[in-house]
Amino acid sequence: MAASRERALPNSSKKARVFDLNAIFEEARKTAISRSKDSKLTEDPKPFTSQPESSAETSRENDPAQDGEPNEGSGDDLVGPPISLSAQTEDDGSDSEDDDEEEGERTAAYRPIPVKDDITLRHGTKIVSALALDPNGARLVTGGDDFDITLFDFAGMDSSLQPFRSLRPCECHQIRNLEYSCTGDSFLVVSGNAQAKVLDRDGFEVMECVKGDQYIADMARTKGHVAMLNYGCWHPRSREDFLTCANDGTLRLWNVDKPNCHKALVKTKQQGGLRAIPSTCRFSRDGQLMVAGCQDGSLQFWDQRRTLVHPSHTVREAHRRGTDVTCVAFSQDGRQLATRSCDDTMKLWDLRSLRPSALHTFADLDNLYPATDCGFSPDDRLIYTATSKSSGDGQLVFFKGDTMQEVMRLRQPSPVARVIWHARLNQVLAGLACGEVRLLYDTAHSHHGALLCVSKASRAKPLPQGLTQAQVLTPHALPLFREERPRSMRKRLEKARKDPVLSQRPDLPVTGPGQGGRIASAGNTLSSFIVRNLGTTKRVDDNVDPREAILKYAKEAAENPYWVTPAYAATQPKPVFHENDEPTPAKKTKQV
Repeated sequence: MAASRERALPNSSKKARVFDLNAIFEEARKTAISRSKDSKLTEDPKPFTSQPESSAETSRENDPAQDGEPNEGSGDDLVGPPISLSAQTEDDGSDSEDDDEEEGERTAAYRPIPVKDDITLRHGTKIVSALALDPNGARLVTGGDDFDITLFDFAGMDSSLQPFRSLRPCECHQIRNLEYSCTGDSFLVVSGNAQAKVLDRDGFEVMECVKGDQYIADMARTKGHVAMLNYGCWHPRSREDFLTCANDGTLRLWNVDKPNCHKALVKTKQQGGLRAIPSTCRFSRDGQLMVAGCQDGSLQFWDQRRTLVHPSHTVREAHRRGTDVTCVAFSQDGRQLATRSCDDTMKLWDLRSLRPSALHTFADLDNLYPATDCGFSPDDRLIYTATSKSSGDGQLVFFKGDTMQEVMRLRQPSPVARVIWHARLNQVLAGLACGEVRLLYDTAHSHHGALLCVSKASRAKPLPQGLTQAQVLTPHALPLFREERPRSMRKRLEKARKDPVLSQRPDLPVTGPGQGGRIASAGNTLSSFIVRNLGTTKRVDDNVDPREAILKYAKEAAENPYWVTPAYAATQPKPVFHENDEPTPAKKTKQV
């Protein structure tokens, strides 16, 4: 112990090294400034500030940090000098100019409506009630009232425009909506039943939502929807969350990894507190706001940053009461909202100052289907929707977003329900009531999509080709195998009549004993044959006394017993017969 204390005394006398942080930062700053000056002089042949070489060398000599002298906290570990203010300003200016140029080109590309050319994709025979394009615009999914889903791949499709897969994921339920996730790896299927499904890009099932208990009155206590679904959409920022609404008066937020129960639930109510049925729903562009359009004509908003018990905003008389709100669409900047309803109107709302009255109302837009779309162009310059009439034709209508003036009405051969303007492809898709999908594009401003498949020639069916070495046999060429041709038809018939095979002659009756499995004609059955043989071998003459005929076998039966005597040989070898005794008199009953 004493020795260890003595060894510890010299170390205890040492003091810890003290670092001055201010001095270290000052030296690092000077080093960075000098390095930036050197790099500026070497790279720029004409620097902004001219400095003699001697003064630069003098400054390097006077600066000990540049001579490589070891100092405490020297800048040896520095990654590099900070960017000079002038260079940073120049870079920011160039970036802003590039962004402005790109934005100008993008705006110029979206300025003309891409409707110069079109192709037609065949889905089925009934109305196309759902359309979806993945974010890249590589694949298209269509669904209709014929319960089928059809998948198209633009890159793998030729000019025949045939889909690569068709399936029926929800049995006999109409497809209400289809939508790809933000990453495009899966798409949501909302049908007429109470369970939504998620399929991958190839159409294979990933998950299916659970169905709730329909005998529970409180919808908050059920794990899933208990009535028909009306709409569904993905979260714009999350590839795992999606929203559905149904006739049970609820909006439910789901997670793909947890299909056995909803993640959150929202109830839609009327002004009097009764249940309101949501007909459509949508997330805002940033995913923080949820909006639902109800059958009572109201618009109800919920902010996900708050509790979802009560809506944050409500517009009660947004549309006529009793008409479905078929679509709600947010603008690209998230400041405006467009709503479409079955009251033949489309309304524009300002989300920055939401009021009971709309910013503008577009009237006289016929609507027959509860899935009619509306939306904004990729640059928010135009607002579009579709019309449908009972007369059998439809239109695509485009309005200006600033002046609200009508720009174009594009007539279609059938009523239009679903419309999509894809930003990346710059192409417009319209789902028609006749089961077709019209894809409108412009070769000068559109990209990929229809342009990939239109230029490809349809593949010709390959013809079977092969080399064979067949051996030809002509037996009738030899006189031995040659058939003689009859000179007349009468001789030919007479010869065929004599042939038992050609004339199909029936078998002749069997005479004498049977042969070949057949019995003589006297007895066609086995029983008749046996009876006939027994009757002939043991026939009894009618003139013989039957008693004498039987008693002639008595001696043979006594000597060689066969039936009764052997049975009693062990128990009663001597037969004992019954003797006829006198009958006993009956007892007389006493008379009372």
